[in-house]
Amino acid sequence: MKIAVIILYVLAINAAGFFVFGYDKLMAKRNERRIPEKRLFWIAAAGGAAGAWLGMRSFRHKTKHVSFKLGIPALLILNVVCAALLVKLFGS
Repeated sequence: MKIAVIILYVLAINAAGFFVFGYDKLMAKRNERRIPEKRLFWIAAAGGAAGAWLGMRSFRHKTKHVSFKLGIPALLILNVVCAALLVKLFGS
């Protein structure tokens, strides 16, 4: 049961990361109010780095920013390590 909650959380936060990058790209094209970069990073840090990275690639958004080119993959590694530790601690 505990592992199912972890998996559900990881899927939900990564979906949010993916869609928030798509939404921000849409707002950029429309020249409308954008999502702050801090919020994009917080979603990635909260476990949504894989979705954020896929969103960056799919929507070609924030791919020229060095902070995103290096930061999102670094957060992805951190997310994987944290998820592995959670599964090891609470899995069963």
